[in-house]
Amino acid sequence: MKVIWHDGQGACLFTKRLERGRFIWPSVAGESLTISPAQLSYLLSGIDWRNPQETQRPTRVG
Repeated sequence: MKVIWHDGQGACLFTKRLERGRFIWPSVAGESLTISPAQLSYLLSGIDWRNPQETQRPTRVG
């Protein structure tokens, strides 16, 4: 995934590749799409941002 961010003075190019799986990208037909910062974070983490699920992590290894 490549994201171009422009702040009014210059632009930055960010790239991200998942080690496993694939990005869950919203389907739009020729239209632009606006997502929230939280949705972008989910997207970059490989989490299905349409239906995020909280998971229980173990507190200790036993």
